[in-house]
Amino acid sequence: MNTPLVTVDPQIMSGEPVFAGTRVPVRNLVEYLRANHSLEDFLEGFPGVTRAQATAYLEESSAAYLGRLQPVAAAA
Repeated sequence: MNTPLVTVDPQIMSGEPVFAGTRVPVRNLVEYLRANHSLEDFLEGFPGVTRAQATAYLEESSAAYLGRLQPVAAAA
């Protein structure tokens, strides 16, 4: 059985998606990176989140986003 990467529980952070086993919203990782902070900065600020969790979240998010993109027809 796979352990979930992200959990949503109304009793934890009002149901905001968090890294499993923590109270750290996944939104925090995205905000850190958008503010030009490094992954290392995020991990130092939120030691309850492992590097494996953070990178897996980024990989899964990227794959989900890329899977929704439609190919652009080449110009003739």
